[in-house]
Amino acid sequence: MTTTPTISFTRTEPYRPPADHVRLQAEAPIAQVRRPDGRKVWVLTRHEDVRAMLMDTRFSSDRRDPRHPSHQPYMGPDYKPGLIEMDPPEHTALRRSLIGEFTVSRLARWRPRIQEMVDDSIDAMLAGPAPVDLVEALSLPIPSLVISELLGVPYADHDFFQRNSATFSRFDATPDERVVAVTNLKAYIADLVQQKVKEPGNDLLSRQLAAGVTPEDLGPIGFLLLIAGHETTANMISLAIATLLDRREKLQVLRDDPNLTIGAVEELLRYFTIAEVGHQRLALTDVEIGGVLIREGEAVFGLANIANRDATVFADPDELDFTRLARNHLAFGFGPHQCLGQNLARLELEIVLATVLRRMPTLRLAVPFEEIPFKENGPNYGINELKVAW
Repeated sequence: MTTTPTISFTRTEPYRPPADHVRLQAEAPIAQVRRPDGRKVWVLTRHEDVRAMLMDTRFSSDRRDPRHPSHQPYMGPDYKPGLIEMDPPEHTALRRSLIGEFTVSRLARWRPRIQEMVDDSIDAMLAGPAPVDLVEALSLPIPSLVISELLGVPYADHDFFQRNSATFSRFDATPDERVVAVTNLKAYIADLVQQKVKEPGNDLLSRQLAAGVTPEDLGPIGFLLLIAGHETTANMISLAIATLLDRREKLQVLRDDPNLTIGAVEELLRYFTIAEVGHQRLALTDVEIGGVLIREGEAVFGLANIANRDATVFADPDELDFTRLARNHLAFGFGPHQCLGQNLARLELEIVLATVLRRMPTLRLAVPFEEIPFKENGPNYGINELKVAW
């Protein structure tokens, strides 16, 4: 009898995807394995196969189905799903209403305000004693400030909003603390939506209500925008800066040519990917991917982290090359569920990196790179604490 191998999502090298993912791409790029919880899933590790799966609506994102790998007991038939938990046509209609909020041209208007937020955070860092934790001082506050203004969070509520957002993302928060933070934020977003019903403003929630999105649908959307864009962007800021401070030759490349910052953002996104266990789907019928038959009712993971190291798509994939200009990476997913906020994340990352390089020329790690506490066991890769000085 053949034993189904167990797959680990733990990274043992900061600059490499989990070893099991590397091995599978080389030896069995489409394989059925067991998750740490014992459940069988198919894993796809090639760029082409992951893209094909994410484009195919025969693979479901509806987590209300008990067979879905992300289904939870509370997700019964009456559960109100978020945008990433839906299939067409329900998903299509809601996404269409939101897509205009995240176009490059609309987000360009946010550049001065985001720049101001980043400058204020760096001012506060430089005014105080070193070392400081960059995660707490810069990486977490920027995404939180941006999304709160986008949603129309009143300034008087910023402390509550940021405190609970930070608790949800804090590595040393207990499960109970996270549950309380999530409950607080969901209740807050629901109340905020009701406030916008009564007193609309110039913000995303108000515009969505005016476009006909119901308050019942808008609450989960607002919460998703908060969570999905908060921790992931914060992790990417920390990883990017830690990498540049560790690999000084890469830092010098950007100092010599600041125009490469946009390319650096894309390459760092490809290189780290962040989402270790994203892109989970359920086969709604028998589907063939890459010559392998996946049966109805079977769970599938598209491992974008290793697909972004596919040597048939990215030459020298383990090399960090800021001139690569490869925007066909899968850090933001692909297909109908490709990340809505990707242009906003890119803008935040570009502004943060460019500003840190310009304003903090003597920035350095305050601890050896080997002592940085990485988030090595999913669901999102990142750094728990990044002590820096200047």
